[in-house]
Amino acid sequence: MFENLGERLQNAIHKIKGYGKITEENIREITRELRLALLEADVNYTVVKEFIQNVKEKALGEEVSKSLKPSEAFIKIVKDELVELLGREKASLNITGNPSVFMLVGLQGSGKTTTTGKLSLLLRKKMSKKPLLVACDIYRPAAIDQLKQIGKELNIEVFEEGKTNPVFIVEHALSYAKENHFDVVLIDTAGRLHIDEELMEELSNIQNLAKPQETILVLDSMMGQDAIHVITNFHEKLSLTGVILTKLDGDTKGGVALSVRHLTHLPIKFIGVSEKMDGLEEFYPDRMAGRIIGEGDFLSMIEKAEAVIDEEEALNLTKKMGKGQFDLEDFLKTFKQMKKLGPLENLLKLLPGASKMGIKDVKIDPKDMAHVEAIILSMTMEERKHPEILKASRKMRIAKGSGRSVEEVNRLLKQFEQMQKMMKQFQNGNLKMPF
Repeated sequence: MFENLGERLQNAIHKIKGYGKITEENIREITRELRLALLEADVNYTVVKEFIQNVKEKALGEEVSKSLKPSEAFIKIVKDELVELLGREKASLNITGNPSVFMLVGLQGSGKTTTTGKLSLLLRKKMSKKPLLVACDIYRPAAIDQLKQIGKELNIEVFEEGKTNPVFIVEHALSYAKENHFDVVLIDTAGRLHIDEELMEELSNIQNLAKPQETILVLDSMMGQDAIHVITNFHEKLSLTGVILTKLDGDTKGGVALSVRHLTHLPIKFIGVSEKMDGLEEFYPDRMAGRIIGEGDFLSMIEKAEAVIDEEEALNLTKKMGKGQFDLEDFLKTFKQMKKLGPLENLLKLLPGASKMGIKDVKIDPKDMAHVEAIILSMTMEERKHPEILKASRKMRIAKGSGRSVEEVNRLLKQFEQMQKMMKQFQNGNLKMPF
């Protein structure tokens, strides 16, 4: 996400580091590049104009001119202005009521039904809530079946009454939720290819009946400038409480995210970062601004790890590394832990300066990772604990058992040997960290 915008902004910001001080002349060139980067990313023209004006005024202010490092002051100004555009602070869900009711609305194709399922999973995992999914899209073919399939996959109950009146479905679902002690009700409403009076009347009737704590618009981030018109039209009729941006993992521009809050005053509450059911993230304006300007996002990386990695096992593996006792069995356990974090390239992009290191273009084939796992699984426990006993005949057996070549087995063993040497150097204090 934001790859193109991030790279352009980082290149422009990098130029300022060559200046001893910031003047009106050199700031003109930098702000011109910032303006072009934002416009090419599909950020609304009015938003771009205000952003550049604010950056320019603050960069030429007295505080920056007296700064020992004007370049660092300028970078802070750009980041602060991005945070301001993105919403300043994280917007939390309003989880009140018994049960809390969330109504998800949007156009067809925005990923609304899938997002409803993703949000229910997030509420259960992060907030220990008991969610109920309600199928109210009675028009799109197979929409009800899709939600039921998602519910089955997540082991979350779905309330549906076929293709009857959606208002009646919601009324019955709310009674059912109270009787069965559900904490949250998520209503998957119908969408259209375009906004029309019939759709809005139905949604308004559902809202009047359910009185939801949250009415959230699910929006395709790749819509571009049209997204603002969609938000405005929905907001006028339904009084939205927030937005979920989907498909942000496939949108290298990201202009919608930078325009939404400023133009509509509606907070972005979540972003869709992958097609998987756990691919919904809470939206933090400061963290996103850090990603855009190349600072990375360690906090999100840590949270991802904490959510899926077994803390006790990770601690044991760390101790073994420190003692130089890390073997291929431990390597396999680490490998399995890392797989839980999702695509490795997505994790690497959260590192500071990822684009400068070329990480943004890294593609790690899941098949390669599966091949490594297959090779280790074809070893006996003794071989994993003592890889030094692996001679030619054993390697041939392992290659045959894993469906890989002897060359691949040798390559893995060599890489593991190099990793062990590096660990010993850290342990002995002979190798310094590269930062």
